Amino acid sequence: MPLSLQSRLPHVGTTIFSTMSALATQHGAVNLGQGFPDFGCDPKLIEAVDAAMRAGHNQYPLMNGVPALRQAVADKIERLYGHRYDADREVTITAGATQAIFTALLAVVHPGDEVIVLEPCYDSYSPNIDLAGGRVVRVPLDPDSYRPDFERIAAALSPDTRAIVINTPHNPSATVWTEAEMRQLEALLDGSEVIVVSDEVYEHMVFDGAAHQSAARFPGLAERTFIVSSFGKTYHVTGWKVGYVAAPAGLMAEFRKVHQYNVFTVNTPMQHGLAAYMADPAPYLDLPAFYQAKRDLFRQGLAGSRLRLLPSEGSYFQCVDHSAISDLSDAEFCGWLVREVGVAAIPMSAFSVEAPRRQVIRFCFAKTKATLEKALEKLARL
Repeated sequence: MPLSLQSRLPHVGTTIFSTMSALATQHGAVNLGQGFPDFGCDPKLIEAVDAAMRAGHNQYPLMNGVPALRQAVADKIERLYGHRYDADREVTITAGATQAIFTALLAVVHPGDEVIVLEPCYDSYSPNIDLAGGRVVRVPLDPDSYRPDFERIAAALSPDTRAIVINTPHNPSATVWTEAEMRQLEALLDGSEVIVVSDEVYEHMVFDGAAHQSAARFPGLAERTFIVSSFGKTYHVTGWKVGYVAAPAGLMAEFRKVHQYNVFTVNTPMQHGLAAYMADPAPYLDLPAFYQAKRDLFRQGLAGSRLRLLPSEGSYFQCVDHSAISDLSDAEFCGWLVREVGVAAIPMSAFSVEAPRRQVIRFCFAKTKATLEKALEKLARL
């Protein structure tokens, strides 16, 4: 007889990312949907990992990560954001940022706790909260600007609020929180027991001379925040699935209790290779200009089309409004776009449960110039 199972995630099916990538393959379309580069990393990083393997770094590392890499992370955060984390007690290397966010939520959320998410948002947040037994409280970002609405956030806070998840630079909208907005959040949470999970995986992709406003910059936030980042995003190696978390010692102690039982530890030679590679800060310091050039190329190529460009302040995403072209919903338009035009994108509604009807889709420009030019040739006809 078939087993009877009660799903832990009954409303979760195949993600839009898998669906659109399959459609792109089926139709031979240019895939600007999923958020990963189609170009390689710096050969020096490969050489550093190879050297680590040949040096014998192939067995389990410490549960919390290779000491040299944790120290490199702590040094980088202090240099960029002015806050010193203790590399031994307050930094942990993770199996990517998604695992880091999940582990942070599992560490602090108990059944019945409320967790605020700001929609639209990265699609793992809500399932993570569900799996932890918490209750998702959805607060929409401003529907026109995708900026935080602090009146709505304040109204959503309750005695049951355990945490809030924030993301800057923001996926999918490419907005970047300002210093004033971070200070507003800091003031709003002052005196509360609310924990912040700050998803900062695109921290080195902020454009037009702006600065990334890490939660580490603000004492009132740093004392209550798990800061999450991604080596995969920063160094063009998303498939390596290596990230990190920085947090005060008390929060980190609880994080590590969970981390040691859901992944235990992370790929050893890659940690050693990353530690050696981080001795030179140029690769992440040069990243804003690298991706801004791609953003500008993409925006210039779309300027003559009927797609209305939304601001792209950070990350490697560009959102556009297609209402001047079609009355189709964003999901329907993405299907039409991949079949008839030959370019894959992601509908913004995929990032919200309670999304208002908007005709906005998201492109990823973390691609080679040749890939972008091929896509632009097709999109410019719209």
